[in-house]
Amino acid sequence: MSLSDLLHYLRIGGFTLALLLFSSVVATVVAIERLIALWGVRERSRSLGDTVHKHLLRGDLTAARTATERSNTPVADIFLAGFERYERTRGACDGVEAAVERERAQVGLRLRRNLWLLATIGSLTPFVGLFGTVAGIMRSFKDLGLDVQSGGTGGTSAVMIGISEALVATAVGILVAVQAMAFYNYFQARLSRLLVELRLMGDEFAELLRERTLASAQAPSPTVAPASSEARPLTEASGATHGDG
Repeated sequence: MSLSDLLHYLRIGGFTLALLLFSSVVATVVAIERLIALWGVRERSRSLGDTVHKHLLRGDLTAARTATERSNTPVADIFLAGFERYERTRGACDGVEAAVERERAQVGLRLRRNLWLLATIGSLTPFVGLFGTVAGIMRSFKDLGLDVQSGGTGGTSAVMIGISEALVATAVGILVAVQAMAFYNYFQARLSRLLVELRLMGDEFAELLRERTLASAQAPSPTVAPASSEARPLTEASGATHGDG
């Protein structure tokens, strides 16, 4: 299709075709933005999870929190929510799992940001294209009626040309819908796997904090050392001295 043909169809399609092309651009921009936002998130989350778990297994809570604060991955927000809850309860580990789960839900919402645009474009653009086709067909028959009233021969050739041009809107609407739904399904599948991994890492993190709390509670308390036996002879010797006096 040449540039002149494209401009011709744009002129025929009017507002409907322009809206469909704008929707295609929006879907592409959203897909690129989500690709950039999710680039490397899975690998960096795994790396941080391994680092934090190693520190917790060694009992080094400070190092685990420091590594979490230095990271900008979504799982870091989940771990920080658990750390803050753990510190507020002074190591009692009450509500850590709930805090981790709440933050994981919020992270999921942030990761799915703007995906509703892809779903909306994918579901509405076929109907927008169909509307453009119907409007084009109505315009063709109207032109045919005006031609007949003005004494023209009319004929089916002019109507067929108008209908074929109007069908372009339906074709473009279907293509834009396929594009948007392909992007949407790809990100949905990718985010589903990522959120499952975040849930598993959050559960393991909460379990390690709980194990640390139980280990601290079961640790033997320090006992006071008994008095030295060497002080007893000195006392007895002191008593003997006073008795002699």
